[in-house]
Amino acid sequence: MDAQSTSAEELSMRLTAISSVQRMRIIALLAGEKLHVSELARRVGMSRALLYMHLTKLEDAGFVCGHLELSGDGKALKYFEVVPFALGIDTATLVAAVARGESNAQEGEKS
Repeated sequence: MDAQSTSAEELSMRLTAISSVQRMRIIALLAGEKLHVSELARRVGMSRALLYMHLTKLEDAGFVCGHLELSGDGKALKYFEVVPFALGIDTATLVAAVARGESNAQEGEKS
């Protein structure tokens, strides 16, 4: 995601997704290797249902991606891995994101 074309809402969603300690732990584990959900749940010590909630937020924000793979015995396993990213934020990025959001809102009012 290009910081120059990010709206305030998109930037807020990405920052919110990465601001959780649990989600940072998930990213740190996935940075070393792709893992299937059951193994990842064991390593972070949480239920698969709660893990899926965190993974969905991370995936929606573009930090991880998931895909199905078949195991040797024919079971479908959902694997997740980190999507390479760099997150930089400065005053200019915030100002541009807010301005973009206000501009989009004004265009929506004209429609």
